[in-house]
Amino acid sequence: MLSALGALPAALRAAPAGLNGRAVRGGRPAVAPEDGLSGTGGTAPAPDRHRPSPGRGRGDTVRAWTELFRVSALFSVPGDALAGAAAVGRSPGRGTALAIGASLCLYEAGMALNDWADREEDAVDRPHRPIPSGRISPSAALGAAGALTAAGLALAARAGRPALAVATGLAATVWAYDLHLKHTKAGPAAMAAARSLDLLLGATATVTATSTAYAGTRPGPRATRPMRLGAVPPTGPDNVARAAGAARSPLAALPAALVLGAHTYGVTAVSRHEAQGGSTAVPLAVLATTTALAAAVLATHQRQRPGEPATPGPAATAPGSGYRPDHPHHPTAPAMPYLGAPQPGTHRPHHHPTAPAIPDLGAPLPGTYRPSHHATAPALTPLLLTAFTGAYLRTAGPPLLHAALNPSPPLTQRAVGGGIRAMIPLQAALATRAGAPGSGLAVMALVPLARSLARKVSPT
Repeated sequence: MLSALGALPAALRAAPAGLNGRAVRGGRPAVAPEDGLSGTGGTAPAPDRHRPSPGRGRGDTVRAWTELFRVSALFSVPGDALAGAAAVGRSPGRGTALAIGASLCLYEAGMALNDWADREEDAVDRPHRPIPSGRISPSAALGAAGALTAAGLALAARAGRPALAVATGLAATVWAYDLHLKHTKAGPAAMAAARSLDLLLGATATVTATSTAYAGTRPGPRATRPMRLGAVPPTGPDNVARAAGAARSPLAALPAALVLGAHTYGVTAVSRHEAQGGSTAVPLAVLATTTALAAAVLATHQRQRPGEPATPGPAATAPGSGYRPDHPHHPTAPAMPYLGAPQPGTHRPHHHPTAPAIPDLGAPLPGTYRPSHHATAPALTPLLLTAFTGAYLRTAGPPLLHAALNPSPPLTQRAVGGGIRAMIPLQAALATRAGAPGSGLAVMALVPLARSLARKVSPT
């Protein structure tokens, strides 16, 4: 799904650190075998595959802009925000949607800016591209980059000042990469920073927008609003109805952001050898990194189940009981030990046998959490996490191994394409690890859409 934002402008063409499967400047792009956006069949469609002739019709104009923006790569963007929202324990909401919109705008701004910056090189290496072929003027591409950047920042501002601050850093990284850093050794680091910032944007926008909305619903001094039984604030459960807990800072998404950044750094490093090939050590090192990242995702989930607080909350019972009232595997509390005669004004269940039982209120209302209604979600999480992590390894691993065994330009380019596509299952795995298998499934559902569109418009 991605020439991702972390591969944001990096998913751009020939730039030395490009994440779009294009060859580095300085040599003609090597032609890679055609394939889809998933599996190990190869990289994205060959860079020289689409060579439309210049035209003046409306259809030709639309086609030119879709090529400039590489619209088939847009499906790599939403997973960042969804993974970020899951990492902070929030359900995707208004803030998440604003973050996705801002990311899409900044991503496309990077695409247009990349073609504008490389227009002279494209005139030699890729004359069929929209700008050198005359279908789009350089001024129009630069204007589109500026307008999309402004639109992305405006959307982020709607989610709050913290989100705007993160989006500003992301936009600055995109422009710095396209205009200068992609030709330097700092290119991979810039791409990794862009991807990490994109995930943090989703986390920050989700937290800020949700907290603001909840603050606006609190009753004033003249009003009282009793909370219904079982209700939790909007800052509570995830899209799989995880137990409500204390609000988490956007910094809680930093580990997931670093995982995406590390993967992006490796893919960008491999992309520097797309044109001439010849590097065996880099694909091997990135393959080892990919394996380590997959193991880390699985190991973290095994140490701590999604939705569980890192430390027992104040509601925990006697030591050794293992009971947590906010955990879906404990719908009933263990028997309470006898603590002697109650003090005046205290309540003990065994001293008050007539205390009424809480009635069954049926299906929970929106915004409520009932452990008994979500007993199957935690059981599905490990299975989905394993499947998504396996898809990540299968998508990125074999092309890297092939490039290491035979570091030719086509196989190196294929490894870059595999790394870009692997962003999708990695995002899904990170969301699922955080306790949001629904978000993980939503991310993976974009894979067939991206594959279908890639047959019409090359993502590179």
